[in-house]
Amino acid sequence: MRSIEVGIVGTGWCGGIRAEACARNPLVARLHLAEIREDRLREMAAKTGAATATTEWRDLLAVDAIEAVYICATPEQTHHPMAKAFLESGRHVFLEKPLALTLEEADELVALARRQGVKFTIGYSQRFNPKYAYVKKSLADGTLGEPVSALVSRHITRGLGNKISSRVKLSPAAMEATHDIDFLLWCLEPAKPVKVYAQEVKRVMAPQNGAADCNWIMVTMDNGVVVTIGAGWILPPGHPNFSSTWIEIVGSEGALMIDDTHRDVSLTRMGQQGAVFPMSSMPGEPVGHVFAGPMATETVHFLEDVVRDREPLVTPEQALLAMEVYTAADLSIERGEPVLLPLPRQANAPRLVAGATR
Repeated sequence: MRSIEVGIVGTGWCGGIRAEACARNPLVARLHLAEIREDRLREMAAKTGAATATTEWRDLLAVDAIEAVYICATPEQTHHPMAKAFLESGRHVFLEKPLALTLEEADELVALARRQGVKFTIGYSQRFNPKYAYVKKSLADGTLGEPVSALVSRHITRGLGNKISSRVKLSPAAMEATHDIDFLLWCLEPAKPVKVYAQEVKRVMAPQNGAADCNWIMVTMDNGVVVTIGAGWILPPGHPNFSSTWIEIVGSEGALMIDDTHRDVSLTRMGQQGAVFPMSSMPGEPVGHVFAGPMATETVHFLEDVVRDREPLVTPEQALLAMEVYTAADLSIERGEPVLLPLPRQANAPRLVAGATR
């Protein structure tokens, strides 16, 4: 099997995970890094043995040998121009969510990727979580019968919530619930969402940065299934990036309950107040010679997509549909009423406009 040269733009938390996963994989012949923080760039270049390392992401456009690029940069308003430039250059692109800040930008990227004939996918890593994959399997093989309802409740700690909400004015629906919207739409295919109603609570974060504490979203599918998704980011600190998720899928012939609250591994030490949960973040963490979490698996999967010339598990059209649902949730909150899908493109919610810079 052939190997390829890969670029990583942004080597922070997620980008660092992806860079390490690529560096360890024999499908990667040479790795090229772009990161604006020079100390982090030096650290990751040394850790991964990168062939090139630069503080200017456009330098990677000039490296003709690069076939695939992972765009992991923040703030999120950089996603569209970066993805557009690499797609126009004929590169395969893996883009961290969100797909874009407006539906018009998202439409442009999806159409550009299809026109260029390149692979384009969005980082919905939870599809690569074995527990989530089991939900998909149980619905697909008829174990649960006909789906009736689905619920996902996701909460993360306020340290991470503050970090996200202070750099870009996107809601918990757009930045957290988006994973679960994508997951449930994927599980329930070919059903399509037709109506969205949502509410928010503003109590803890609003005085600091105007952000909501949580969003709760109800989605009606065209086959009558009702989906409920809650996402919040104000848990007290229990682990720097602790993520707790509970899933309930009810069907005509069975029910499936998934505990993804990450309480299965806890650590207590002398001098430490209470327990911490060392393997509890959504993307996962390196643990010696292995990796605990779905992000590394997702990273390698895209490498294989490029090398094997296959369609990514998350298609750009699926990511666009998830974006349309969380956009409708934001609109529903603003209007105080249900919003019907599909959305006309001029109906973008004002809160989708980024208001923060790096």
